[in-house]
Amino acid sequence: MSNFEETFDFVVVGSGGGSMCAALVMREAGKSVLILEKTSLVGGTTARSGGVMWIPNNPIMKRHGIEDSPEKAMAYLDNIVGDHADAPAATRARRQAYVTEAPRMVDFLLGQGIRLTRVSSWPDYYDERPGGSVPGRTVVAEMFDANLLGPWKNKLRPGFLPAPAMLEEFMRLARLHQSWSAKLLALRVGLRIIAAKLTGKHWLSAGTALQGQMLHVALQTGVEIRTEMPVHELIEAAGQVTGVITVKDGQPWRVGARHGVLVNAGGFAHNQRMRDIYQPGTSAKWTNAAPGDTGEMIEEMMRLGAAVGQMEEMVGYQTTLAPGTENNDVKPPVQSLTAAPHAILVDQSGVRYMNEGGSYMAYCKGMLERNKSVPAVPSWAVFDSQYIRTYMLAGTRPGRKKPKSWYDEGYLREAATIEELAHRISVEPVALKATIERFNVFVAGNKDDDFHRGDRAYDRWLGDPFHKPSQTLGTIAQPPFYAVPVVPGDVSTFGGVMTDEHARVLRTDSSVIPGLYACGTSSASMMGRAYPGAGSSIGPSFVWGFVAAKHAKEGLPF
Repeated sequence: MSNFEETFDFVVVGSGGGSMCAALVMREAGKSVLILEKTSLVGGTTARSGGVMWIPNNPIMKRHGIEDSPEKAMAYLDNIVGDHADAPAATRARRQAYVTEAPRMVDFLLGQGIRLTRVSSWPDYYDERPGGSVPGRTVVAEMFDANLLGPWKNKLRPGFLPAPAMLEEFMRLARLHQSWSAKLLALRVGLRIIAAKLTGKHWLSAGTALQGQMLHVALQTGVEIRTEMPVHELIEAAGQVTGVITVKDGQPWRVGARHGVLVNAGGFAHNQRMRDIYQPGTSAKWTNAAPGDTGEMIEEMMRLGAAVGQMEEMVGYQTTLAPGTENNDVKPPVQSLTAAPHAILVDQSGVRYMNEGGSYMAYCKGMLERNKSVPAVPSWAVFDSQYIRTYMLAGTRPGRKKPKSWYDEGYLREAATIEELAHRISVEPVALKATIERFNVFVAGNKDDDFHRGDRAYDRWLGDPFHKPSQTLGTIAQPPFYAVPVVPGDVSTFGGVMTDEHARVLRTDSSVIPGLYACGTSSASMMGRAYPGAGSSIGPSFVWGFVAAKHAKEGLPF
């Protein structure tokens, strides 16, 4: 290879979930690896997420005696994802490769010293379907001491968990005022904080723990990682990708890649121009994706002839923008806002139109689809005093005391009657009253005849384990009544370049672009237009990074 300032065996664009996994595979094979990150921080959207991976038939499930099998996982994916002409990345061959390679990837990470565990209960999002798992197929990282990173500690993208608590513990802490076990857990976390101060530990959890561990092992094994080095161009010679052009000291810097280039640079969540083309009606202001999720690498691969698919899809994540959070890097999580008892979601006509307890991707798809016929962006979360005194709202503790700005700026609407609340949210009072009365009848019968909320284990998991007889159905009956707006936010886009079962990027004629691989949300998801369970974007990012590197390391140098 010539005309390069330097050359590595493998070059990775972006530092998200699959990047360091791929790098570790290459380093184990004795290959040199360079990871180029355009921002000042490493870890991508994975670092700021829960760090959950959806991995069927994984070794940690087996360790805990939880039944699963490749056949059961394939039955589930075939049912949820299926084969559809409008979801070309969701082929059965890719599903089969995923089910085969995903547990191998976890075994590989465990062998590299990455400490992983599972959430004891996190049902698949369609657990009632054939092959669905009620215990769930989640894999998460153990807590990690950031001090082990040395000078790289401040280069790891921060996450959303402020305390040294595992993700499962954090979810239990939300029930602090309802449960003595949660109170004891809060005490343990408090003692953990004190112990950390005394011992000089800096514990990370969730996505930062996952990416912190990955970064730590990558550095130990000799992976070269450079921040603030955006890639502007892929270099192509004789029909194959041979390197990249980045920037060093303000000047173009050409880097050769003997065994290929892996693009894992995120989707286009922060690119409003691309959103307007592919996802009209959505906003970059609503995303929780990392700032580097700007889509230029997808367009660069398209310049080389790469096909794209499923560009209309995003990993929807319902969002409510309370005053002061509009410009936050991470918006308050509200996944269970309308899945808990005493709350529903209505459109701008005052009508309920979905099962509020389902998958967050399905939730936001439902909002956008409803908006085509009835104004539904934003929709309104409607709840009563039972709700507000029991559950968290937009990151605040239970109770009527909310920030004054919420009322002053019209974010939180409060009224003594349903009819008055309807006026406050510009909804027809008769319609809203009828909707709530109908819902309350369902609550009395402990069965949602309209949308079956509570029928599946995942709905109940999202609800309140202490609320009887239903964990998710509760009357909206005790004044005052409240409403907040909900929009179809996201944690990233879900479409991108087309890849095969080896994570190789494909042209529009389905031929392979030699030397070019993609994973994460830079590629069109093999999950198609569905989200089977928690971690259905991070899990595939790791797995396809693993698969890409395994394929690339066997290839002949260009």
